[in-house]
Amino acid sequence: MQNEIVNLLKKEKKFSDETINEIKEVNLNDFAEVVKEIGKQDTDYIKSSEILKDLNTKYVGKNLYVFKEVSSTNTLAKFLSMNDVENGTVIISEKQTQAKGRSGKQWASPLGGVWMSIILNPNVDHSKLPLITLATGVAVAKTLESIGVENPEIKWPNDIMINGKKVCGILTEAVAKFNTIENVIIGVGIDANLDVEQFPEELREGTTTLKKELGRDGNENLLIKTFLEEFEKISEQFSHEGYEDILKEWRKRSYSIGKIVEVREPFNTYYDAYVLGLSKEGALVVEKIDGTLEKVISGECIIKN
Repeated sequence: MQNEIVNLLKKEKKFSDETINEIKEVNLNDFAEVVKEIGKQDTDYIKSSEILKDLNTKYVGKNLYVFKEVSSTNTLAKFLSMNDVENGTVIISEKQTQAKGRSGKQWASPLGGVWMSIILNPNVDHSKLPLITLATGVAVAKTLESIGVENPEIKWPNDIMINGKKVCGILTEAVAKFNTIENVIIGVGIDANLDVEQFPEELREGTTTLKKELGRDGNENLLIKTFLEEFEKISEQFSHEGYEDILKEWRKRSYSIGKIVEVREPFNTYYDAYVLGLSKEGALVVEKIDGTLEKVISGECIIKN
């Protein structure tokens, strides 16, 4: 995290090279206000004023920081979460240079996409945290439906699909202290006004964009605003323990249920299975080849043709 914050300060030319070297020797939290100041400057494509205009939320997005380029909005959100920001604070960047998905996978984030992280203070038990990712997926799917995407689907646990191709990824990370969850960072990356050719060749086959699916460029600021409103609605459901309603919405849009998958669990445990459904804890319920049932809590499920 230290190098990423230092690089941001250097890129914005807030300090001389000599001062940057001195910063490395002190507590970076002392420079949180400078980072916040950078996030309030004018940017080229994502406009805070357009997002905040008539934003119909009580807390999500009311405190908004927009950057031209960062290594990762999740990393920056973790840093700011330790430095006196409000619940529902949103960090957006027009471009990310070192973004990662689940399991450290590469996540391409060029100009034209929507790359953001939300800082949430959910007062919930650790066991409920996987449901935050599922709830966020529902919020993204509802947002895409509202702009004209037909039948966006959610692939367990964190991808949004259109016509069998990924258009959005979600990365949820907990910020804990002494075994207590202080904040949850929800990273959302949506391939919006992009051409598939902008992605690295190895990512193109399974990727799509809103521009391709809708046949036009969209308004990125309106997309963000709509998502923040949908996200607050579902986070309110979450905070009031409306888990079953969230899971019902997720199941309606599931890309995974009814498919044969290769389950890849931690520690290199791989097996084929048929996806039966979703448990109340947010685990994927699968039937293995030998007929036994399993709950997949973490890992990855690769759809098999």
